[in-house]
Amino acid sequence: MTDDLRAEDGGSPVAEAVLPLPLEFEALYLAAQDDFHHYALLYLGTNDAAEEAVHRAFLEILRHWDALLEEHNLLQQTWAIVRRVVISQSLIGFRRELALLRSDIGLWKALSALPPRQFDAIVMRYVLDCDTKRISWYMGVTASTVDYHCRKAKERLQGAVPAHIKKEGDRR
Repeated sequence: MTDDLRAEDGGSPVAEAVLPLPLEFEALYLAAQDDFHHYALLYLGTNDAAEEAVHRAFLEILRHWDALLEEHNLLQQTWAIVRRVVISQSLIGFRRELALLRSDIGLWKALSALPPRQFDAIVMRYVLDCDTKRISWYMGVTASTVDYHCRKAKERLQGAVPAHIKKEGDRR
């Protein structure tokens, strides 16, 4: 495109330039975007909100990319950014909760009270249906650590279920 044509269209060479992204960042985006989106969708409840949150998270990851590359566990740090952005977005305006997590037994409240790693492991395993290997990759921990977080989360959730629900379940 010539400068004359750009001037006629009101375009500028700066606005039309494609900014190169680090190759490793592009690889992370391609590998993780779908799962980050599923996590955000679960938490935020709408596709638009999930897309916005993941977009904001990847912009923050890109902004801190050089420092993240120096971290011991890049995936764990990027997961922390995604989680923080999603939770932040839900707190500043997105009040919708997934119908799946609403219940008369207080499941959402109990899930919300879990420590962050236990919450992430339970949601990824039982809601997003991720296998242990994938969860460990995202969280930046070993498979046995994922199993530990899931086991501890299930213990906490079982402790949070009201006694009358437990008795009903025992009768079945």
